[in-house]
Amino acid sequence: MRPNDAQVAGPDLAALAGLLADATRASFCLALLDGRAWTAIELARHAGVAASTATEHLNLLVGGGLLAQERQGRHRYVRLADPDTAQLIENLAAMAPRRATPSRSLSAVNRSRALARARTCYDHLAGALGVTITEAMTGRGLLDWERGLTLTGIGTVWLSELGIASALATRRPPVRSCLDWTERRPHLAGAVGAAICRHAFDSRWITRIGTSRAVALTDAGRRALQDHLGLSDDMHTSVR
Repeated sequence: MRPNDAQVAGPDLAALAGLLADATRASFCLALLDGRAWTAIELARHAGVAASTATEHLNLLVGGGLLAQERQGRHRYVRLADPDTAQLIENLAAMAPRRATPSRSLSAVNRSRALARARTCYDHLAGALGVTITEAMTGRGLLDWERGLTLTGIGTVWLSELGIASALATRRPPVRSCLDWTERRPHLAGAVGAAICRHAFDSRWITRIGTSRAVALTDAGRRALQDHLGLSDDMHTSVR
């Protein structure tokens, strides 16, 4: 193979990296980690750019395969293309250097702290809450990390007792490790992670804070963590 052949035959990693090398496009992808579909106007407002500028960036992200789009009437909605894309964005965020930020308002600081305590990462739980749940599941033998992350037999029974055994009836990997960008430790993703998050919302264990990705643990959620994972009040104080 000639030296230049590798550049032609291999994956175009530079093109993918180029899509995320722009601060506006990167902010769009981070916002879409909430798992919901956004309009171009909503993303433009979020990033502080003109609607026409947002549209140009979104066209590049859709064309590059990072975002998927759907239309409803006159509106175009975009979302992350799939769970693998969400994991890529979250992993890159965890590896990215922390930027020095100027003094912020109290509300901005509170929003940042809320995201660090508990948030959604596409369709699973992240932040201190997600990491705490993952570590508790590991401690109770529901997850095994010895040869890569796996769901144990005890874990399968536990899911059945929660009523979410259907999480295994999918082609999606049952469990995946996702590096948390605020905790710098792994939280649980995959079909099981998504099912636990969905069950937590349906059971009112967690509730969204405003329109952000941040979620709050409810009193019912604290009791559920105690009952199902043996988490003491001290262990989940940090996610309140």
